[in-house]
Amino acid sequence: MIVALAGCSEAPPEETAAPEESGITAIDGFKPCMVSDAGGFDDKSFNQLGFEGLTAASDALGVEPVTVQSDSESDFAPNLTALIDQNCTVIITVGFALASAAGESAVANPDVEYVSIDDVVDNDFDGETDAPNIKPIVFDTSQAAFLAGYAAASYSTAEKVGTFGGMNFPTVSIFMDGFKQGVEYYNEANDASVEVLGWDGTDGVFTGGFAANQDAINAAQGLVDQGVDVLLPVGGPIYQSAASVIRDSGREIALVGVDADLYETDPTVADLLLTSILKGIDVGVEDAVLAAGQGEFDAAPFVGTLENDGVGLAPFHDFEDKVSPELQAELDEIAAGIVDGSIPVASYLAS
Repeated sequence: MIVALAGCSEAPPEETAAPEESGITAIDGFKPCMVSDAGGFDDKSFNQLGFEGLTAASDALGVEPVTVQSDSESDFAPNLTALIDQNCTVIITVGFALASAAGESAVANPDVEYVSIDDVVDNDFDGETDAPNIKPIVFDTSQAAFLAGYAAASYSTAEKVGTFGGMNFPTVSIFMDGFKQGVEYYNEANDASVEVLGWDGTDGVFTGGFAANQDAINAAQGLVDQGVDVLLPVGGPIYQSAASVIRDSGREIALVGVDADLYETDPTVADLLLTSILKGIDVGVEDAVLAAGQGEFDAAPFVGTLENDGVGLAPFHDFEDKVSPELQAELDEIAAGIVDGSIPVASYLAS
């Protein structure tokens, strides 16, 4: 199903008030538009973050954005065409699954600017993209996931932690890679033997999509049945299925969120959250749209890292008293080592 009417896409349930006059003036006829991946703009995760960034920039520029929701992969190309037909000047596509369709649309419409979230268009990151009108925004979440893996290993008493993903995309497995490396670093530093289940560095447990459905429940249940006491689901709303499995288990199993701080975006799972691995999708989108809106579109790829605050680790919130008192200081030291290069973290984005 294709939804392509301004203001008709489902938005996050909690709308923020419009900001005061920003003093920024948009170029004549500027119309920012966005296509979601499956999961919708209220997924409490990457689609919602993209929507919030678009809304913030549009409010500052004093323009009305157009949003269109994709319910499946077959919607991508038609949704992009619908936005072209509505004379959008910049189109933001949210998610790696949209990469191919976004690239084809950008080449076919050289006068339209594109911002592609989680799209490795420029494979070697030399500053040259496949089209001069498309800006990739990607995040080296392996760095933040490394910290989450270390924290998970420190917290685990079962000495088993698990992870599963929606699909084996680079932008999904990068979380799992970093998480696994963080656990391994903890083991080396503390002479421990915490296991990672669900990802072996190449393949692992995947649901085949990004919906909170029976496949996601089965994936989570399989890991819980193996005795994990920390669970990292990677892929938008599939964390909701993991949360239901955790509650049904009757055991103390901690959840690790991704993309947004789920403690803030979804209070229904707040009591389960050890932490969340953060991606600054909202900030990246807002900056790119603000630049485009003022006639300063820049196609140079943006890579979010710990150093530029493009990725990070959320607070422990309700788990503050449940983790080691020394853990935060250890994580701060590790983060500094990742930034200065003394602690290497492997990822497909590493230079």
